[in-house]
Amino acid sequence: MGLPEQKEGKIQAPDDLFVPLRESSADAEMIAKPSISYWKDAWLRLSGNKLSMSGLVMLILLVTMAIIGPMITPYSYEHQVLTEGNLPPSFEHWFGTDNLGRDMFTRTWNGARISLFVGFMAAIIDFLIGVAYGGFSGYKGGRVDHFMMRIIEILYGLPYLLMVILLMVVMGPGLFTIIIALTVTGWVGMARIVRGQVLQLKNAEHVLASRTFGASASRVIRKNLLPNTMGPIIVQMTLTVPTAIFAEAFLSFLGLGVQAPVASWGVMANDGLSVILSGHWWRLFFPAFFISLTMFAFNVLGDGLQDALDPKLRR
Repeated sequence: MGLPEQKEGKIQAPDDLFVPLRESSADAEMIAKPSISYWKDAWLRLSGNKLSMSGLVMLILLVTMAIIGPMITPYSYEHQVLTEGNLPPSFEHWFGTDNLGRDMFTRTWNGARISLFVGFMAAIIDFLIGVAYGGFSGYKGGRVDHFMMRIIEILYGLPYLLMVILLMVVMGPGLFTIIIALTVTGWVGMARIVRGQVLQLKNAEHVLASRTFGASASRVIRKNLLPNTMGPIIVQMTLTVPTAIFAEAFLSFLGLGVQAPVASWGVMANDGLSVILSGHWWRLFFPAFFISLTMFAFNVLGDGLQDALDPKLRR
């Protein structure tokens, strides 16, 4: 950069000595615009993920059909017409019938009610137990945390299928037993995630300030720690639901789930597998298809939420 030139008694500075501030009105509005909230920013990022949004739309449609599906046909899930057994899909029976003449469309969406109910109940119970246990363990730390983590390791090491079979023997097969079996150790993963988040946040300035002013442990966890851990918790819940649905389908497929005449996707898949070689493909196709579709929708939504709720990617 050269020195300023003197011309006719005036000092003339070179063009690159001072850079004028030339902000357009649009740039000024962007600077003055307040920053968006964390949740709104997460929604904007999630809505920009087409695959995750397609999963969300699929789940909304599945839940809607689970509610209204059995009501839009004149058939009951347990009504038998033996003369109409194993009919292929038609305008009268959209998904065909089974060997007892029961309408597969009605049974499929009634099974969706059972499977989705199990999945959502397992996620809610895991949330309540896991958040309380993991939050308290991480906040207390020390010997309390060490003792509580040893309990989690013991529960994590229990053989899952053996425990389910024992519960079935003691309590009897049924929907309530399945939910209990899924949640006995299902909350362990949630507890570990919450504990890890709390350990990172409990020494933050706003947490230390609350403790200095005499806030109780439950209030600090509820007001200061949990709101900052909701991102990983929501992601974990979206992954817990498909895991529970698949576990219910697996148990029902083995005959350890809900009992006849109640329908679930696992029970229907088990019944359809036995006749697949007879050419009655629709009896296995529809329950297997909706199990796969539900798994796909929840997993892509969970992946999208994991990216959307990551504070490192916030705009």
